Order: sequence, then structure tokens, then C-alpha cells
Amino acid sequence: MIKLQIIGNLGKDCIQKDVNGKNVINFNVAHQEKFKDAQGNLKERTTWVNCAYWTDRTGIVPYLKKGQQVYVEGTPDVELYTNKENQPAATLRLRVQSVQLLGGRPEGSGQQGGNSGYAAQPVAQTAPMTSDISEAPDDLPF
Repeated sequence: MIKLQIIGNLGKDCIQKDVNGKNVINFNVAHQEKFKDAQGNLKERTTWVNCAYWTDRTGIVPYLKKGQQVYVEGTPDVELYTNKENQPAATLRLRVQSVQLLGGRPEGSGQQGGNSGYAAQPVAQTAPMTSDISEAPDDLPF
């Protein structure tokens, strides 16, 4: 099995469809990568991934808005086609197995809070660190 993991931003609002009685949520994710070329010049490359999330968990739909940062994981597929200039081209598609909302809300959205709580898998949280040494537990092994 091949698994692809992507962190990126939605390029536009998602579209929910009913296909033969099953829900599918379609969206595309832009992953931006910055790097230096052989001459030391800073370059930026954006990779677009078309995503299809077949799920009954449609409560995430209102949160999948343009600009929202997401973590998406699933099985990749490459679709070959001929573009308008009659040249061969390819599109990267992802059959989503899990999606998590990351970061804050997109600009201009009416959402309350950053992470909506909708996630296919729970996000691990760490305990807050204390700044006062007197609050540290006394049973330290050193």
C-alpha cells in the first residue's frame, strides 16, 4: 500500500456530493515548498492535489473553506490526460482516509475558533508547561 501525507491549504471551498447514495467531499490542497537551487537562488514550488473523501462524516464540510490549513492522508493516484495545448499532462489525486483541520480559521470566515474538533483521528495534546519551579513534583528520580 502507498500512503501519502500532505499538509497544505485548501484552494477553494469544498464541494459535497451524493454519488449513488454515498457522500463524497471533494477539495484541493496546495502544498508549498521553498528551496534553494544549485546557484543558491530561493525558489518556491506549489503542488496541487485533488482530494476525494468518501465518508458519512459530513460535519466537517462547513470547516473546509478556502485557505484552511489541513493535514490529509490517503492513497494517491495519478491521472494522465491531454491538456488544451494537446500536450500530455498529469494530475495527482488522493483518495482521502483521514483529514484534520490545522492552524487558525481562514481569513474572512465566520468560524469560531481554529480547530473545530472535526478530525478523522484525534490530535495528540500535551500538558501545559509550568513556569514556577515550586510547582514541580517532589518525586523526581534525580
